[in-house]
Amino acid sequence: MLRIKEEGTLSICMDVAVHTGHTKTASGVSLVSLALKSGKGEQVALLLQIHASPQEAKTLEKECVVVVEHALLETEGDAANRLDSALKELNGLLKGLLVSQTVEDIHAIVAIVGSDGTLHVSHAGRAEAYIVRAGAASQITEYTRGKATPAFVHIASGGLEARDVVVLSTQRLLRTVTPAQLAQISARGDQMLDELKMALEAEKEHAALAVLHVEDRRMRDASPSKPLPPRAMRQRGSKWSRSVAIGPIFSSLGEGLGGFWEKLTSSKWLGTARAAPTKILSDLKDPKRRKKAHLLLLAGAVATFLIVWAVVNIATSNQRSSTSAELEQLVSQIDSDIRTAENRRLTGDIDSANAILQRAEEQAKRVMDNESGLYRTETLDLIERIRQKSEEINNIVRIPPRVVANLAAKKADISASGLIGLKDGELVVYDRQDLYRILLNSVDEPTRLSDEELILNGNYFARMQSLLFQTTANSIIEVINGQPTTMKTEDPAGWITGKSIKTYLRFLYILSPENNQIYKYERLSNRYAAPAEYNVNGDLAGALDITLDGNVYVLKEGGQIVKLLRGETQPYVIRHLPENALKTAMKVFKVMDSNIYFLDPAASRVIVATDGGKTGEASYIRQFVLQGDQVGVLKDLYVDPDEQRLYVMDEKRVYSIDLGTK
Repeated sequence: MLRIKEEGTLSICMDVAVHTGHTKTASGVSLVSLALKSGKGEQVALLLQIHASPQEAKTLEKECVVVVEHALLETEGDAANRLDSALKELNGLLKGLLVSQTVEDIHAIVAIVGSDGTLHVSHAGRAEAYIVRAGAASQITEYTRGKATPAFVHIASGGLEARDVVVLSTQRLLRTVTPAQLAQISARGDQMLDELKMALEAEKEHAALAVLHVEDRRMRDASPSKPLPPRAMRQRGSKWSRSVAIGPIFSSLGEGLGGFWEKLTSSKWLGTARAAPTKILSDLKDPKRRKKAHLLLLAGAVATFLIVWAVVNIATSNQRSSTSAELEQLVSQIDSDIRTAENRRLTGDIDSANAILQRAEEQAKRVMDNESGLYRTETLDLIERIRQKSEEINNIVRIPPRVVANLAAKKADISASGLIGLKDGELVVYDRQDLYRILLNSVDEPTRLSDEELILNGNYFARMQSLLFQTTANSIIEVINGQPTTMKTEDPAGWITGKSIKTYLRFLYILSPENNQIYKYERLSNRYAAPAEYNVNGDLAGALDITLDGNVYVLKEGGQIVKLLRGETQPYVIRHLPENALKTAMKVFKVMDSNIYFLDPAASRVIVATDGGKTGEASYIRQFVLQGDQVGVLKDLYVDPDEQRLYVMDEKRVYSIDLGTK
């Protein structure tokens, strides 16, 4: 049963502006922020922070919206009672999903501003609500220590006053800002939501947010002697509410307008105006006065057109002036944000600097999308400054790479798929059938690996000094002393086909995301042993590529990285990595005891980070963006053991980037 805490109601003429948004999301967390409105004009805010898979989170979001719309927005009755009914349905829904472990955790908040100006709010989990009044911020939901209950238990109710600001959050804001800072941020009006998001993201917090601004439209009773209703009198001592009588004002206004209309309709001018159309029609029938009537009609039409034109022009001018002022403010804010981002960079706060630049870029897009076309030239300059500043902060190097080998010279229609580094600057490129040996800047004639089988993956087996390839015939072929040799395995089921193959010491590793496994084969004298399952507890769904240096690094779709040691997952995070930098990465390469490199074909770039050592706390270093009309879709990469050169390959060429001395 929900316990309702009564704080009083409020009869006041007010507008409540609701702004919703959320911070960046994390893996396994979905954030939902919705502003709804009932048929009575009541404002409703629904915030959800769902810890579940994206599909399950989307299902829960839809179910919650259906419950709120049906039980809270579409039914009749008092707002508090309707909210109570809606919360009971939501609790039943949440309990079932939590028990079935479809949802791991939930933090939510529901608020409604009734037609009488009363706020009713309830929270589940760590969600909280705050009110800022008269420069002071205070929490209006109950705070519980320990693990928060993932259910709606209490309803807090109270009247709103003009200029109040209510903040709703699915996470405890006071861990990030103090009450004084919250009150200070509330004074920034519509920018408050963006400021809160930036503050939370700077602390790596995730939350759905809503800000309710109560606009000042109070109209006081013109007759102070008229007593307030008994309920309003009881609210005089409440810190939440204040009552205002507005009926007499509208009554006086109606009487004044009525008197003016009565005088207007009884005036001689109105009588003359009413008779004018009749007189003009009469003149049109009279041959002597017809010309004069035509001139009067023409003059009237011209006058009407001029009046309409003037009204439209004035309205358009006012609208354009308002739009111009708004856009000018946005342009000024963008310029200020660029300078602020530079200051954050100088203090070492790279994540905050990137967040500010992202906000500036979004504002610049708003200016560019405006139909008025104002400030577009200035905004284009600002967008270029944002790009340059972002590249400076994130150490992005744009470079036209040097061509090491043009494979199209040997085969015009070549479609190379893999690059293997050997030693002393020697490389091997392979397509579906042939191998191309590259030494310095020369390319040998292609050699055919097999006439019956196509190549899927390849790697260099340093321990055996041989090239190793996986083929479509579900076999492994080694090139030993220039001779292709089909290798056997002691596994009766034969070889397992994988997404990627890598060698380390005397072992061959085959990545099989379909089986959520990495299979480890030991190389014997002339064959391979049966495979052992390497992965113990890693989630390899959607895995694209692997690289090894004692640890196994798995690159997954969307840029997620799984680090394994002896098959068990290890902590791994790349600090200060630009947002979505690895989202479209397809290949990963690790230099022994040194950096890790990611190939992003969609952006024609290579992202470099440290390996993080035993702690798994890696750091972003830089990224190389390959430029030039000749650069095609990148396919593979290789870095020499001394980390002097980075080699990148597209379908027809191999490029080199000088990394310098370590």
